[in-house]
Amino acid sequence: MRVDVFSIFPEYLEGPLGVSLLGRARDAGLLDVRLHDPRDFATDRHRSVDDAPAGGGPGMVMTPEPLFAAVEAADPPRPLYLLAASGRILDHELAAELVEGGGFSLICGRYEGVDQRVADHLCDGELSIGDFVLNGGEAAALVVIEAVARLVPGVLGNEASATEESFAAGLLEHPQYTRPAEFRGWEVPDVLRSGDHARIARWRRAQALRRTAERRPDLLAGGALGDADRRLLEEVPPDTGSTDGA
Repeated sequence: MRVDVFSIFPEYLEGPLGVSLLGRARDAGLLDVRLHDPRDFATDRHRSVDDAPAGGGPGMVMTPEPLFAAVEAADPPRPLYLLAASGRILDHELAAELVEGGGFSLICGRYEGVDQRVADHLCDGELSIGDFVLNGGEAAALVVIEAVARLVPGVLGNEASATEESFAAGLLEHPQYTRPAEFRGWEVPDVLRSGDHARIARWRRAQALRRTAERRPDLLAGGALGDADRRLLEEVPPDTGSTDGA
């Protein structure tokens, strides 16, 4: 998968993109991330990429010329998204869509924003990671790249990890435990130590349903909780540590 990122601070991205899963994915040729600095396409000696907002107001706005020139020179994969607060919120469904497309590109805004002509005539859409404001799009770009890259086949060591985690099945993930079996008086639930994979699967499904209903009921809108799941919740008690529950 190829991802092109346009940022006036490419160094912000270079470190995180070179470590952990993203770094290994790049080394293995599974992820091709290319960074482009619009300042390289500025036409004045100061390499300016911003100007005062038309109509007045505080701050500065990124000008269209360097961004258009940078994108046209790179011929990046599409869709090309402007990272902006007004964009479509990133979720698991959108991350999966981007994987299926095989590549995409991101423009990182700065200052008070980006000239609207960039969004209207250069980009294919706008993308947001949540209802809050950042100093620039670089942190958001890293979130998008990681969310998408982990769904690319081969990036995760265990392919089942991407299908069993939160949101993959429309639910929050079930509680996770590891060794030791007892820590400061808190025990791993008995069912997880039983070796009975069918019971473990039922327990995990029940806990995922219960956690989602309690913490993110919006994910269950539309009748996702069917009769079978309701019966399962009645049969399997909540996660309270050392409880068999299956």
